[in-house]
Amino acid sequence: MFIGEYNHNLDDKGRLAIPAKFRAILKKGAVVTKGLDNCLFLYSKEQFEKIAQNLAALPISQSKARAFARHMLAGAMDVEFDNQGRVTLPEYLRKFSALKKSVIVAGLYNHLEIWDEHAWAQYKAEAERNSNSIAEEMGDLGI
Repeated sequence: MFIGEYNHNLDDKGRLAIPAKFRAILKKGAVVTKGLDNCLFLYSKEQFEKIAQNLAALPISQSKARAFARHMLAGAMDVEFDNQGRVTLPEYLRKFSALKKSVIVAGLYNHLEIWDEHAWAQYKAEAERNSNSIAEEMGDLGI
């Protein structure tokens, strides 16, 4: 399970150290892709395969289904860990998420999110300001 918030730096080659506690979950391979809210999603290869199967099962006749499948699948890239526990984030994904030097790696149960530190701070502040109304809406979903 991925949980927690970690601050890391990208190096000049676009490499990002993944927190050591998560590397065991990702040892069989990892996939990074375009996420939502202008962040990146990093999945274990096994979890991403499940998501890809679900996306492939969406009705091809629906434009929103096609668009979301393209967003998640066409933007995806297999990543490998180097000896220092780093993955290289492709330039097109760094550009998509406007990653600069300082990034946040946030654990969200079955995947990691990778955010530009400034964008994360803005998102987090707004979410915390609206936490009561968000919680009320989640009640409608059974949470």
